[in-house]
Amino acid sequence: MSTNNMLRMVRVSLGVNIAVLIPVCAVLILNLAPLVDVWGPATPARGILLSMYLSILILSVGLWMQRNPMLVAPMLAMQICYKVTTPFTVGTLANPVVICNIVVAIVHAITLWLIVTHHRASAK
Repeated sequence: MSTNNMLRMVRVSLGVNIAVLIPVCAVLILNLAPLVDVWGPATPARGILLSMYLSILILSVGLWMQRNPMLVAPMLAMQICYKVTTPFTVGTLANPVVICNIVVAIVHAITLWLIVTHHRASAK
């Protein structure tokens, strides 16, 4: 696997985070009515979720500029874990956030696999 392919996928994962989280954070901050059904009403729990989303967004923008895959890997691993467990904590696969989480987790898993594979190959 080439370094360029791995770096391209790192950019894809960070780009997905940025592209998804800007509108999601805006919707949560503005408490837009059509999506209250998706995330629920404004509560402390939803505020904590917004905080997590904003943290991932800020890190993604910073890491986009940093371009160091080994700094990206832990964030992707954390995102994969929480996104894959979402169907179990929500109790359904039918929720649009759950579906989006699974799709993003697949993209991040591919990127993380490429980072790890590249790191192992360069360590030999």
